[in-house]
Amino acid sequence: MNADTLPTLFRQQADRLGPRVALRDKKHGLYRDLRWDEYRDHVNACAAALVQANIQPGDRVGILAENRAEWLVADMAILSIGAVNVPLHAPLSAQQVAHQLNDAWVRFLFISNAGQYEKVQALKAEVSGLSDIVAFDEVAAPGVRSWSGFLQRGRAARTSLQAELSHREAHLKPDDLATIIYTSGTTGNSKGVMLTHGNLCSNALAFQQISPFGPDSVFLNWLPFSHIYARTVDIYLAVAVGATLCLAEAQETLVANLMEIQPTHMNGVPRFYEKVLAAVQDKDPAVMQKKLRAIFGPHIDFLGSGGAPLPVAVAQAFKDKGLLLLQGYGLTESSPVISFNRKDAFKIDSVGRAIPGVEVRIGADGEVLTRGPHVMPGYWNNPQATTETIIDGWLHTGDLGRLDDDGFLYITGRKKELLVLSNGKKVVPSHIEGILLADPCIDQVVVCGEGRNFLAALVVPHWANLKQAAGIDSGDTEALARDPKVQIFLDKRIQQTLTGVAAWEQVKKIVVLAQPFSLGNDELTVSLKLRRSVILDHHRQELEKLYRE
Repeated sequence: MNADTLPTLFRQQADRLGPRVALRDKKHGLYRDLRWDEYRDHVNACAAALVQANIQPGDRVGILAENRAEWLVADMAILSIGAVNVPLHAPLSAQQVAHQLNDAWVRFLFISNAGQYEKVQALKAEVSGLSDIVAFDEVAAPGVRSWSGFLQRGRAARTSLQAELSHREAHLKPDDLATIIYTSGTTGNSKGVMLTHGNLCSNALAFQQISPFGPDSVFLNWLPFSHIYARTVDIYLAVAVGATLCLAEAQETLVANLMEIQPTHMNGVPRFYEKVLAAVQDKDPAVMQKKLRAIFGPHIDFLGSGGAPLPVAVAQAFKDKGLLLLQGYGLTESSPVISFNRKDAFKIDSVGRAIPGVEVRIGADGEVLTRGPHVMPGYWNNPQATTETIIDGWLHTGDLGRLDDDGFLYITGRKKELLVLSNGKKVVPSHIEGILLADPCIDQVVVCGEGRNFLAALVVPHWANLKQAAGIDSGDTEALARDPKVQIFLDKRIQQTLTGVAAWEQVKKIVVLAQPFSLGNDELTVSLKLRRSVILDHHRQELEKLYRE
């Protein structure tokens, strides 16, 4: 496709593919298909209704909703009239929602249901500038418009507004702002990343060039649309190649949805693949392979992983069982894809080569730098952070890495997460964690030791696998976490797993945790990356006691 703005890309595909299925989602137990021409009609109606509501180019329009077809229609409608989509993560608290609405000065808001309306209503006095709310589901509250009524209003006004709609879309430029995505990242500092039409469009089209996708491809989405990973490599990539995008009902139903949809491709985060691998563990490799293939279905071409480092052992285990799991790398600030492994050119322990049009180099201090059309213009209302992050056109990623002679990129850790022990030795905790996660008895792990004389770790066991391997018949997780036998068992396995690392990289002591780190406790980002500072703060007392002993 030849386009430099997202609405142009969308129009070209809708005109070309018309009656083919563009979207498929499940409601009330039944899958619904939306054709490309129907998709375009809904977008046109929503765009007309937004113009009628006096939304001007550059105005910020928010979406506070879980993944659903209406989210996609609203997104493309916002973009087609030159407005700016501000997606809010559905699990956010009312206070976080109010902060982001205020910071971006959101004028108009789409919400999914009554639960999301309650968040907005709870802090309504603190939210300035918000004039209209449209709910995808019926919400019985004053001042909230229904989605069906909003679209109907747009259809009625579309003829009279056609000239205005055509003018706005025709005058969109690649440098026009398309979205502001708030990302707390692993440090907790909330920043609004500004991304343009050119950023997003170029990234989707570049990714298309290195992947064997087409109109017969079937994508299954479950990652949140409010996160840039799904936004580009699920939504906009599906538009770029004309694929059918299917929406999973929820993360909890993903395995069932996989069996129902039988997709050709799916993107996920390492945490998901780790859990799947742990669930199919079997002494017989043939049985394990059969279980794994049954989960992903007969049509899977390859799987994509991003959002966090993928342990090499996990990728290798999938490959050994006949499923290609390819890892990529990127940031919200880079739209997001910087590099990706190709099906016909990959190295399992790398994050692949830079995608077309993207430059990558390693700074003097080992930091990964990137330059190209994918790099954001800056942070919203934060010029200082922008100048600290983009220097001479190069985006400083904050990640440490290296390039091999073939141009493959390897991420070796986070610049700010580098641990320095009391003896001056430096440790990349994510490297040690990746090795430990290869053990099927370990579900999650956080390595720590800044300023200490040895490394320690917070360990969440995979309890079902641990019980089987250790020969433990019973016991709740709270009791088992305190059981000295469990501690000794894990200590031995950790020592065996880390035999290949340096002496100062050995984990000497562990704290066994009964419950996993969670998004609800603010211990994970929306892409399920560990928020180390929060986790370490939550378990500060246990760690202090461990180091005293």
